[in-house]
Amino acid sequence: MSRSDFANKPWPTNIRLLQKENALEVEFDDGNHFSFSAEYLRVESPSAEVQGHGASQKRTLGGCKTVGIRTVESVGNYAIRIHFSDNHSTGIYSWSYLHELGCKKNENWSRYLEMVKTLGLSR
Repeated sequence: MSRSDFANKPWPTNIRLLQKENALEVEFDDGNHFSFSAEYLRVESPSAEVQGHGASQKRTLGGCKTVGIRTVESVGNYAIRIHFSDNHSTGIYSWSYLHELGCKKNENWSRYLEMVKTLGLSR
């Protein structure tokens, strides 16, 4: 896939793994700039383990507060795979999914915190 395949979708212009902050920063060509904690990326992983096989199957993970990002690798030129310190690495984060995670960060994070509380999980 090339950039032209994604003509009308945001495209990353810079991706930085911030080891000390345990975060990933992504800048997009539409001017958006997002900083994602490892915990947020882990609990919103696009993997089947978290997302299931449909919207009604999404699973709330606990115990991810101390999860770190070990490495980030390119998947073609359309996504990245994040290798987390808990050995999770099956989610492929497309550019559009990362952009969506950034735009919906407050909403997603609030929902996650509420679900953790409701389910009696620790972060």
